[in-house]
Amino acid sequence: MTAVIDVLRQAGLKISAENDSVRVRSNGSFHSVDVTTLPYPGFPTDLQAQVMALLCLADGISIITEKIYPDRFIHVAELARLGAAARKEGPSSIISGVKRLSGAPVMASDLRASACLVIAGLVAHGTTTVYRIYHLDRGYERIEHRLSALGAHIRREHAEPGDEAVE
Repeated sequence: MTAVIDVLRQAGLKISAENDSVRVRSNGSFHSVDVTTLPYPGFPTDLQAQVMALLCLADGISIITEKIYPDRFIHVAELARLGAAARKEGPSSIISGVKRLSGAPVMASDLRASACLVIAGLVAHGTTTVYRIYHLDRGYERIEHRLSALGAHIRREHAEPGDEAVE
């Protein structure tokens, strides 16, 4: 986790390990960071999308370069629906931090993108609905309960069979 912690600290988060837990603090202001995914012990491709959600609100321009799966940027278009200023260029995504995201309906394309959209939706002003959350359920069991326990305003909605969403 050293590579992940280093990136989060560069972005302005304060991270400390305490007994069997980790504490993450922030003053709400984030710095731009350039990230390149690499095999272990480098920055993991599995956390690229989630860090992108954070960088959407960072001051300045961040670049995420995907060296493991260059096509793993489908979530960029969905983040744009929330007001993110991010674009894909080859194996990289360029993110210009914005002051705030706005709620909107978005569509999850895979497990990692689902987590990214939930994170972005939680900080967005207004309501965000993430559709196709069966991707999310493959890796994050009962995520809405876990996040609610941390103070998040999130709930699972049942629309049509197989068309569940978190809001």
